[in-house]
Amino acid sequence: MSLSILIDARHLRDFGIGTYIRNLLRALAALDAENRYILVAYREDLSELSGLGPNFQLAPYERRDTDPLDQLAFPWHVRHFSADLCHIPLNVVSIAMPTPYVVTVHDMSSLLFDQQRTLRKNFRRYQFRRGLLRAERVIAVSHATREDIEDLFGVPSERISVVYNAPDPEFLEDTSTREQMEQILERYQVDYPFLLYAGTIRPQKNIPRLIEAFAVARGHLESHPLYRDLRLIIIGDEISRYPAVRRAVIQTRVEQVVRFLGFVPLETLKCFYKAAAAFVFPSLYEGFGLPPLEAMACGTPVVASNVSSLPEVVGDAALLVNPVNVFDIAEKICEVLTNQSLRAELIAKGCQRVRQFSWRHTARQVLDIYHRVALERRRAA
Repeated sequence: MSLSILIDARHLRDFGIGTYIRNLLRALAALDAENRYILVAYREDLSELSGLGPNFQLAPYERRDTDPLDQLAFPWHVRHFSADLCHIPLNVVSIAMPTPYVVTVHDMSSLLFDQQRTLRKNFRRYQFRRGLLRAERVIAVSHATREDIEDLFGVPSERISVVYNAPDPEFLEDTSTREQMEQILERYQVDYPFLLYAGTIRPQKNIPRLIEAFAVARGHLESHPLYRDLRLIIIGDEISRYPAVRRAVIQTRVEQVVRFLGFVPLETLKCFYKAAAAFVFPSLYEGFGLPPLEAMACGTPVVASNVSSLPEVVGDAALLVNPVNVFDIAEKICEVLTNQSLRAELIAKGCQRVRQFSWRHTARQVLDIYHRVALERRRAA
């Protein structure tokens, strides 16, 4: 049964969702030459989507989903293609979106951590709920996210499918030489041991407690021959957007040993993952949590939270901490740095764990969902 499937690819440049869209499309292109795919994307992104295959059609569309007019304009645009079904790869579904469609939910943080009741945010919550309840199938990226969808919106469990994400395959490819790594570190003037965090710095990421825990751990290690000059490097959003993070740096008096680098190119990020003494990810909530897997792929031991989806994703390949307990985070940081047998065990388990996730497997599951949805619709017609 050949299908015509429309995929909203407008968020191709986003930090996490862009990784999902890019890798899902590449994996579908490698697996499926039978179905026809229509990719709705901004004109500036079309070149990145070219070359997927003759069964992939590019459909330029310039209006953003934050534009109120998009609620009607996008569904109108979609109807022109007469697709058998649509895939919205994040839960921003236009109010007038024609069915059938599949929607992927990456996390529920916008509902769980933002309780402001402005008119705009109330509408977003309504749109969130409506988009899920009208979907033919909801793809949750973890069992933890599936439970959140059921608990918050009452979506029937039989309409939710868990399909795991996977790291970008580039993290599994060791293409950089030692000389290239040294050049990158020299460019950033990094000649000291460091802990690494990579990701956004939104409130649920728990960065103030990470900074406090780092300050405690650094105090414990001040006489250690290798880690007495330990630093913390944070790759992600700019600190200026988050006053709570700035306050934590000042109050713990670590201004000189905490660095915020903003977003960096992929090759640079891989270099920092590989060079880090440990990767620390004390998030309060994750729909999936790719960065710990990216660190594992680069051979770096991981300290991660014991809440939401993270235990499900990292398994026994990371040292788990209570993310609201600064001293537990600090203790586990010291343990992963100084216990050499533990470090070796975590690195080995991490390399095995990350290979349990692949975009090829993800694409196979998503493709199966497409076919099941289309078959159910045809039987009901």
